[in-house]
Amino acid sequence: MHMKVVRKIPLFAGVAALAAAMMLASPAAQADTELAAAPENRITVDVVTVNGSGCPQGTADVSVSRDNTSFSVSYNRFQAEAGGGTDVVDSRKNCQINLAVDVPAGFTYAIARADYRGFAHLEPGATGMQKASYYFSGSSVTVGSEHELNAPYNGDWQFTDRAAGLVYKPCGEQRNFNINAELRVGAGDDPGQKSFMTMDSTRGDVETVFHLAWKRC
Repeated sequence: MHMKVVRKIPLFAGVAALAAAMMLASPAAQADTELAAAPENRITVDVVTVNGSGCPQGTADVSVSRDNTSFSVSYNRFQAEAGGGTDVVDSRKNCQINLAVDVPAGFTYAIARADYRGFAHLEPGATGMQKASYYFSGSSVTVGSEHELNAPYNGDWQFTDRAAGLVYKPCGEQRNFNINAELRVGAGDDPGQKSFMTMDSTRGDVETVFHLAWKRC
């Protein structure tokens, strides 16, 4: 049995963490000085597979910005909840999406920033956490982060992550982009009161936005 070592690059890194992450990353991740303008020809992003309790089939969608600088993922039933008689399995929801990203010849891309948005209602003593990671198929480098909300809380939330080092898709290779998102909620001091955290787009313009960095191959 072969064990695959996954190197996780943290987001929101300080100076020291940035240096360490850049040493761990592949040579392509260190090519920040080769940034290029977004290609003029349209890119396409297609959902290949969707799995997870937070995104039943047909409840996740993706769209590309007009200027090719980002793409957005929206969810229709992505909510974790605890307390108030909810089922224990509903306290953790996850969604894994595999995307086929088609870019013009001569270009490749990396994720420079990710914006996560949602809504939460946390009773006193409750806990709420949003986690995310992403990677290119066949790569040992996984970029990940996690964020917590302090209870009591009631309202919209947004977290923005900036990559410590840009990890580019290898030029000329067909590698899908994989996203693994997760929400966790713990019940509050009064277990009879429900707390929840959502990335559910049915509440309005709620989506995860991945901002792209481009370079020429």
